[in-house]
Amino acid sequence: MLHFPAVSPEKLGQHFLSDASWQERIARAIRIGNGVWVEIGAGHGEMTSRLARNARKVIAIELDPRLAPGLRKVTAALGNVEVVESDVLAFDFGTLVKAANFFVYGNLPYYITSPILHRLFEHADRIEAIHIVIQFEVAVRIVAPPGRRDYGYLSVVSQWFSRPELVLRIPPGAFRPPPKVASALVSLRMPGARATLEVGDETAFLEFVKECFAQKRKTLRNNLRARLGTRTDEVLREVGLTADARAEQLSVSQFAELFRVTEKI
Repeated sequence: MLHFPAVSPEKLGQHFLSDASWQERIARAIRIGNGVWVEIGAGHGEMTSRLARNARKVIAIELDPRLAPGLRKVTAALGNVEVVESDVLAFDFGTLVKAANFFVYGNLPYYITSPILHRLFEHADRIEAIHIVIQFEVAVRIVAPPGRRDYGYLSVVSQWFSRPELVLRIPPGAFRPPPKVASALVSLRMPGARATLEVGDETAFLEFVKECFAQKRKTLRNNLRARLGTRTDEVLREVGLTADARAEQLSVSQFAELFRVTEKI
């Protein structure tokens, strides 16, 4: 059995979506269909029952063991909800989710959005879509196009695995306790750029992208010098990039092309 520290919801980063009108708006926006849904951070069941109305099954994951008994009580009569006390980062999707494909909804703690997304992307081949309520600034980073200040590694990895869209901006008053920042609903529908771009070793490709953004203020030429040495300028020219090109200027397809060329060296 998993054991969790006795900490407050605030310390866990939990802000419960208590406003019923916003619950309904989100439910309509994510178009809950007759499939298997995994809910991350189910809390008191604020969205669980809405998911269960149309879903074939809902697997409601809740980290806080003090909330799980109440969540089970609220959902007991629904018949298609399974409550799991677990940290989503340790959750075994392959064992528990038996369906070929599934959907994800989550009201995510702001401080751990990126690790959760990376965990979900490990199962991207089986996920139809991910719908997450997150900090607005992080949402902007996920959907940012090349050339924008917010465009970075999280943008590229999200757009590699999915087609992200910022659907709704949600005010602090929709939550209890209200967060100090605005939130947003982001929908990430699979597949992303990986469906049409060939890179060979996907893990190596994503590490390469991370390396390109390692020191964001520096040029690609400087960030890649340790990997490519004296051939750095040659490689950049081969893919049509100038010596002063920066990672935030490259599209996902350009990263893929640059990676393929570097792998030949």
